[in-house]
Amino acid sequence: MTDRIFIEGLEVYAVIGVFDWEKTHKRKLVFDLELATDIRAAARGDDYGQALCYGKISAFITQYTENHQFELLETLAERIAQHLISDFGVSWLRLKLSKPRAVANARNVGLIIERQP
Repeated sequence: MTDRIFIEGLEVYAVIGVFDWEKTHKRKLVFDLELATDIRAAARGDDYGQALCYGKISAFITQYTENHQFELLETLAERIAQHLISDFGVSWLRLKLSKPRAVANARNVGLIIERQP
């Protein structure tokens, strides 16, 4: 059995991009995540300490993204995935990272990755 928590539409502003003009201002990035976990221990005892805390995960993603500068979305997504697996004990994740309006005629662009330890 695999349970999942999800975080949708987490907006973070960060400097990211390859071109010089992209490195001069922050852009909106949007994260959507699914994180595999077993919720039974938390549910059985109504125990927050046993739960995978989406608040802490959201705070980590926000802080990490705001405090690091990368050229590629791929690098940011991979680094965040690595931390979620190693620091939060996530057994599987699906991360969608969007960079809205990065392409003139597209509403949104980005990538989707899936990772597990």
